[in-house]
Amino acid sequence: MRWWSVANFVSNAGTWMQLTVQNLLVLQITGSAAATGLSMSVQAAPGLLMSVAGGAAVDRWPRKLTAAVSQGLLGAVAFVTAVLVATDQLNLAVLMALAAVTGLIATVDGPACALLGNDLVRTEDVPSAIGVGSLVHNAGRLAGAALAGITVGFLGTGAAYAANGLSFLFVAAVIPFLRPVHKFVRGAKTAPKPPRTPLGKKDTPDAGGTDDDMTVRQGVLYFMRRPRLVALAGITGLSAVFGRNYGLTLAVLVTGPLAGGAGAFGTVSTVLAVGGIIGAVLGARLRKPSVRLVGTLAAAGALLQVVAGFSPSLAVLLVLVLPMAVVESVSDTAGTTVLQTDPPAHMRGRVLGVWGTIKTTWGLAGPPALGLLMELAGARGALVSGGLVIAGAIGAGYVLRRRRTATTVILRTEPAVVSGQLRPSLSTAA
Repeated sequence: MRWWSVANFVSNAGTWMQLTVQNLLVLQITGSAAATGLSMSVQAAPGLLMSVAGGAAVDRWPRKLTAAVSQGLLGAVAFVTAVLVATDQLNLAVLMALAAVTGLIATVDGPACALLGNDLVRTEDVPSAIGVGSLVHNAGRLAGAALAGITVGFLGTGAAYAANGLSFLFVAAVIPFLRPVHKFVRGAKTAPKPPRTPLGKKDTPDAGGTDDDMTVRQGVLYFMRRPRLVALAGITGLSAVFGRNYGLTLAVLVTGPLAGGAGAFGTVSTVLAVGGIIGAVLGARLRKPSVRLVGTLAAAGALLQVVAGFSPSLAVLLVLVLPMAVVESVSDTAGTTVLQTDPPAHMRGRVLGVWGTIKTTWGLAGPPALGLLMELAGARGALVSGGLVIAGAIGAGYVLRRRRTATTVILRTEPAVVSGQLRPSLSTAA
C-alpha cells in the first residue's frame, strides 16, 4: 500500500502537470478560452458514454493486468503528445483526438486503479485506504500545478507531457509487485472462483459472477435497484450543481463583492486545498461510513456555504472556507467508501462505471447551471440559494424516508382458554 500510494502521488502530480499545460497549450494554439473549455469537455465525453462499458471490462479482466495496461497506454498517449509538441506538429484537431483517447482509456483505468488500491488492504481498512488516496490526490494536485510552471519555464511545454508519460510508466512498473491482501488472509495463492449459477436458474444481480451476470445491463440494474446508491447519486448531484464549484463561485465573490484580486483568490484556493488535506486525514479514520453520514456532511457544508455567501470581508470568508473544505473532503471519502464496498465484489467495476457516467453528467451540467444562477442572483445569491437548496432537499429526503419506514409491532402470543380448551391466538402482526 505504501508503494501504491507513492506511485499514485507521482501519477497525480504528472496528471495535474499535463492538465495545467494542456489548457495553456490550447490557448497558445487558438487564443480562445472557448476552445480550452471544449478540450476539457472532449476529454470528459467518453466518461459520459463509455464508463459503464469500462466498468464491465474491469469486472471481467484481471485487475492488476488491466490497471498496468491502461497506465501504459496513457503513458504512450502522453509521449506521443510530447513528441508532437517538440516537433511543432500539434494542431487543435490532433490535440482534441488525443484528449478523447485519453478520456476513453480513463474509463477503464479509473475503476481498475481504485479497486486495485482497495484490494491491498483488509475490508475494515478500506475507508482508511480511500482517505489516504484522497490525501495523495490533493497533495499530487498541489505538486503538479507547481511543477507545471517550473517545467514549462525551463524545459518547455513538451517536457510536461513527457514527465506525465514517465509517471504512468512508473505506476505500471509498480503494479506487478503489488500483493492483494486476500492472498494472506485466506492463505491461498488466488481468490476462489465464484460459484456458477445452476442450470435452469435465472441469474440475478447478486448471484455470483457467471458470464450472464457480467453484462453492462446487470450493473445498471443493480445500481438502480439499490436505494442507498440512488440516494448517494442524488446527494452528490445536488452538491455538484449548487455547491462545490468553489473555483467559480468564490472567484466571483472574491473579485467582485469583496473587491479582492487574483492574489486574494489564490489565498482562498490555498485554504481550500489545506482543508481538503485535513478532511482526507479525518476521512481516513472512518470505519463504517453510510449514506446518512454523507448526507449529513453535505447538508452541513451547504449551510456553511450559505453563511459564506454573507461574508462581509475576505478574513471572514477564509475562516469559513476551511471547514467547508474539510466537510466536503470527509463527505467525499465516506461516499466513495460506500460506493466501493456496498456492491458485491464482482459488481464493483460496473457500479463504478455507472457512477462515472453520473459524475460526468453532473460535472458537465453543473458549471453552466451555476453560471446562469450567478447571472440571475449574483455570487452571494448563488452561494446562499444553492446552499439552501442542498440542505432543504437532503432534509426533505430524510423526512420522507422516515415516513416510509414501516414500524414492526410484535404481539406476544398467549394461549386462549375457551370452554376448557386451548385455542391458538394470533402470533405476530406487522
